Amino acid sequence: MGEIYTVRTTSGRENIVLDMIETNIKVNSLSVKSVSHPGELKGYIFIEAPLGEVKKAIHGVMHIKGIIEKPVTIGEIQHFFESKKTKIALSEGDVVEIIGGPFKREKGKIQRIDQVKDEVTVELLEASIPIPVTIATELVRLVKRESTVPGESEESKEE
Repeated sequence: MGEIYTVRTTSGRENIVLDMIETNIKVNSLSVKSVSHPGELKGYIFIEAPLGEVKKAIHGVMHIKGIIEKPVTIGEIQHFFESKKTKIALSEGDVVEIIGGPFKREKGKIQRIDQVKDEVTVELLEASIPIPVTIATELVRLVKRESTVPGESEESKEE
């Protein structure tokens, strides 16, 4: 395994930078083993190659702010590439707070859970009209569990 270098980029432009670097690698036949950007890490990409090849790969690419010339080990960055299986078990009726996206800081009650897509549909509590919003489970935080007594926290939705 080669050395892995960290390249700083403009936050939000990582995928564009990745595409341009991959084009540079192909056009110049550079010996780069891998180029990657873990989704949760904003403003950084990793390139596995000798330092000279990394510098050639990023030469002239827009949105690059610099290179950290000290290589990182796979152990130091491995957690960015592992899938997160430690999910909080959510149930229909639970009250959650949305922690990301356009409805950040809003609270909602879970109406439906889609395990396959890893999404929940919540009904916003503060909205004047009940609005169902479907979002990724990683963007919600459990606020209050549904009552264990059936029907206690369920409001009748029929009119």
